[in-house]
Amino acid sequence: MAEAADFQGMSPSPPRRWLRRTGALLAGAPLLAGLLQLPAAVPAQASSSGDVSVSVDTLTPSAPTDGDTLTVTGTVTNEGKQTVTGAHVGLRLGSLLNTRSAIDNVADNPDDTHAYLGAEVGDKYVQEFAKLAPGASQPFSISVPVDKLDLGQDGVYEFDVSLSGQTAAQPWDQVLGVQRTFLPWQAEEAGTRTKTTYLWPLVSDVHMTAKTGPGEQQTPVFDNDELAKDIAPGGRLAQMVNLGKDLDVTWVIDPDLLASVDAMTRNYRVQSDGDTTTAGTHQAQAKSFLADLQNAVTDREVVALPFADPDLASLAHNGTSVTGSLSHLKDATDVAAITVKTVLHVTPSTDFAWPVEGAVDPSIIKVATSAGADKVIARSDSLQETGGLTYTPSAARPIGGGTTAVIADARLSTAFDGNLRKAGAATLAVQEFLAQSLEVDLQTGKQRSIVVAPQRMPSMSQAQAMAQAVMALQDGTWSESQELTAAAKAKPDPAASTRVPSTSAYPSSLRKKELPRSAFEQIARTQDKLDNFQVVLTKESRVVTPFGRAVNREMSTSWRGRASEAAIFRAGVEVWLDDLTDQVKLIDKSETKLSGRSATIPVTVQNNLVQGVDHLVLRLTSTMPTRLEVGGKAYQEQPVTVSGGHSQSVKFSTSANANGRVTVIAQLYTEDGQEYGAPVSFDVKVTEVTPTVMLVIGGGVLLLVLAGFRMYTQRKRAASRQAEDDGPDEPGETTEASQNPEGPAERLQEESDARLRADDPEQPSDPTPDTASESADPSTTGERVDR
Repeated sequence: MAEAADFQGMSPSPPRRWLRRTGALLAGAPLLAGLLQLPAAVPAQASSSGDVSVSVDTLTPSAPTDGDTLTVTGTVTNEGKQTVTGAHVGLRLGSLLNTRSAIDNVADNPDDTHAYLGAEVGDKYVQEFAKLAPGASQPFSISVPVDKLDLGQDGVYEFDVSLSGQTAAQPWDQVLGVQRTFLPWQAEEAGTRTKTTYLWPLVSDVHMTAKTGPGEQQTPVFDNDELAKDIAPGGRLAQMVNLGKDLDVTWVIDPDLLASVDAMTRNYRVQSDGDTTTAGTHQAQAKSFLADLQNAVTDREVVALPFADPDLASLAHNGTSVTGSLSHLKDATDVAAITVKTVLHVTPSTDFAWPVEGAVDPSIIKVATSAGADKVIARSDSLQETGGLTYTPSAARPIGGGTTAVIADARLSTAFDGNLRKAGAATLAVQEFLAQSLEVDLQTGKQRSIVVAPQRMPSMSQAQAMAQAVMALQDGTWSESQELTAAAKAKPDPAASTRVPSTSAYPSSLRKKELPRSAFEQIARTQDKLDNFQVVLTKESRVVTPFGRAVNREMSTSWRGRASEAAIFRAGVEVWLDDLTDQVKLIDKSETKLSGRSATIPVTVQNNLVQGVDHLVLRLTSTMPTRLEVGGKAYQEQPVTVSGGHSQSVKFSTSANANGRVTVIAQLYTEDGQEYGAPVSFDVKVTEVTPTVMLVIGGGVLLLVLAGFRMYTQRKRAASRQAEDDGPDEPGETTEASQNPEGPAERLQEESDARLRADDPEQPSDPTPDTASESADPSTTGERVDR
């Protein structure tokens, strides 16, 4: 944002040389200093050491108007080694600060006792202490009517709270400690109020893992119970909701937070030691939090970030070269509006992208708008003014390609970044914020639209200070609230810069915290596995949806500065997907024996998922098809369909051409030819009858035939001789030969043929031990996937 020009006016501080000379003179002549009466406008001599700290814990009202009484409370602490005597706390009205840089100067040196300090307001508005021992602290509270401050024109005044006193080493009245702050003064309604948009972020870390409990319910598993603490009464997120409900702000919400809390309203589990989980118990808190949030956002503008708040800068700098990375941003954007509407029953805007700390470059702009957003929330310390403007322009800037950059004011946006757990620090932050806001309004007579984009996850103390400042603006006389959508549509200032800084200008401090390329490569690998897994499922949404959200969480902005935690989360998602994929697998098989030339070999597919699988193909391959063929060739494929929790045996016909051991490989494939799971290999031992044995058997048969033929001829000769001896038969009588036309030789031949048929080595199937079906009992392991 443009720095306001340093207008002519009262100098915020006198030359340091004058102070040093005056200090030297007074130190050399203490008695003379005690006799001299300094003019009222000249401050008391400042201590060279600033041995006393002054904390202004409250200053109310933060922006007083006519008729108000200003009350200042705080604490003074003697941090020196000498007792302070004759001490008193007084109020001092300093110079009128005409520029934003003058305000910066005071804020950068809040306890500078050498700075020019105004005269004390008066003896009536002090608090005295007889002494202040080393290490001792004393509270103070001083109230003064605003009309006693002799405030002049509207503007921002330096306002100082000082402790004056004496020490044994320097026995004269001097300022031993001071707290410099600001007093915004706008006596009447401003003619033109600044339109101010304050973003109220409701964003959290990633809490849900990729795991779910067993069974149909898909019970979600949380990494820890930290989210429950944040949404409990007094927790950070609960405070954000409680404070924001009374403020005119634009809510900026991560849908993943809503999905996570919504999951907690039902049965859920929390990861404990190892792979064990315990039942979650905070359903009531989750329901209460969502109810409060629904009430808070009623009639307020809600902006939905892409699901899990993806790190746009990391994606732009390290992810775009990895295939498929941008598609995850599109998915996260598409699901954002659905999630917010389902949980909060409001329709959010998804037109805004918010890079980390509003830092942008061309690659970030390109990525931010690739998923459909046409407005990018940047910050003025990134997209800086180059035209020498003497005022802060409106937020909206067209930057080409139909994209609008909404430039948040850097000073106002970072006003609450520090450690504000101490009341004094929070009060100073509020006063500085109000001072900068009023100074912006006083710069021109034209109305402008200013946007404030604070840190994504403010602490409780930061949120309380933010709420105090926003409430003071709402009650003040120079600002009016405005929604973010309206600020983005405001007429741009033609003199404002629209040049997006180069990639090399991106802050190195932010680049160091980005997700590395290896993270996006792992995400791509996980997505490939998911794509391969989903094609075999009969209810793929049970897996695709929760794992898709888990992939979105892997890209979350919340991982910045937590590289090891991010790596553990990514590994957990991939390992869990591998575990689910392995629930559909081939059962290991021991060696199979074939004692014939053909047999049937069963291979079993086991499905431990809750849902069924299909679109799988099982291929059985012989590594030596010249010895053993499968289905008459080197391999055979058969389709596979297995119900959830069951096993299925698939039988393959084989034929042996030679005896010996052959390795056979079973492998599952998807219908598009992708390997699924690990292969299973086993040996088939072929014991087919050899040619030598066949020759021996053939020789034996031949001998039997010859023996039978000999017996036949001998009997025939004997019968002929008997006929000659007995003469012709009597009519009606029959011989044995006539009753049985087949003689003994024929019967012997039939018996021999029967024995040969019984010894034939060719069998219709393999022996019983090699062809029995394997167990078809259902598995006890259910499918488990994330919500």
